Amino acid sequence: MTLAPNKLSRATVAKSCVLACAFVMLLVLLPALLAFASSATHESGDEYGMGTLAGTVIGTNGKPVAGSRVTLQDAGASHPDMTLTNAQGRFFFADLHHGYYDVRAYAGGAWSEWKHNIEVKTGKQTEVRLQVVAKPKNAG
Repeated sequence: MTLAPNKLSRATVAKSCVLACAFVMLLVLLPALLAFASSATHESGDEYGMGTLAGTVIGTNGKPVAGSRVTLQDAGASHPDMTLTNAQGRFFFADLHHGYYDVRAYAGGAWSEWKHNIEVKTGKQTEVRLQVVAKPKNAG
């Protein structure tokens, strides 16, 4: 009769050992898996997310210009886009991929200088101010 308790005891010990090993593996692997998942989500959010480029067009008189044409292109001089400023001289290019862009404005026969390599970041609104410059008078 002493044999039955020993077999039961060994089976209980074996099950306990298996459960303990599984628990230890879970404690060791779970933080590593969570860190990996968090890192992958963060990287993909920065690389593939969207941002906004916004700003104001200022005229030769120093005041905001409504109805100005604002041109945007990526820093590789491709994928051009255009918008008009609102009544307060503001413009917005929403839903841009994270990256670098060039932008300039045209109003009343005058252009602004190109603003180059403006970084648009994921989840952020990047602000820029464009000043149109009076056309140079011909010297002739």
